[in-house]
Amino acid sequence: MKRPHASDDVRERAVAAVEAGQSVADVAKFFGTDPSTIRRWLRQKRRTGSVLTRPRSGRPPLIKPSQEADLRDQVADQPDATLAMHCVRWEAKHGVRPGLSTMSRRLRKLGLTLKKDPDRA
Repeated sequence: MKRPHASDDVRERAVAAVEAGQSVADVAKFFGTDPSTIRRWLRQKRRTGSVLTRPRSGRPPLIKPSQEADLRDQVADQPDATLAMHCVRWEAKHGVRPGLSTMSRRLRKLGLTLKKDPDRA
């Protein structure tokens, strides 16, 4: 399992401890990280003046935060539609087809649920 990235506070405290004279090994053990990570943070501070995390790159979302209102409207228009139907409708309107898991995660993040009414056809 992949460990989460260290918070900026942990990075700053670890680097400050090494700069105050503690050994890299002791600091790494205390913070539960590898000594090479501490050395990387020290190099980063020498190069940039900061140990703060850099923005992480990644694939841009298929359903952008600026499109949340569109998604809310889509679900309000067809509350009994399945995830697959919402994906198809999204593609027809926006030109990209999100996968079922993408649509599910975005709806969950917005607090929207797809409750089916058995009396509706």
